[in-house]
Amino acid sequence: MELYAPGARVAHVEYGDGTVTRADEFHTIVDFDAHGVRMFSSPRVVLKSSAVPAPIKVVKRKRAARATAK
Repeated sequence: MELYAPGARVAHVEYGDGTVTRADEFHTIVDFDAHGVRMFSSPRVVLKSSAVPAPIKVVKRKRAARATAK
């Protein structure tokens, strides 16, 4: 069983390339470029190192609520 450090780029057969966000002996959490965040059982997941750079993610901000005049 290979544990990847947070921030490591990996590839999965079904989900493609992603970035490891957390990993311990029980669970590995990966934020995939095209499929979002997925959690796997660390002893069972098959991941390979990836050299594909992470895409730039656009963060959507919520607008502040307008104050209404009474």
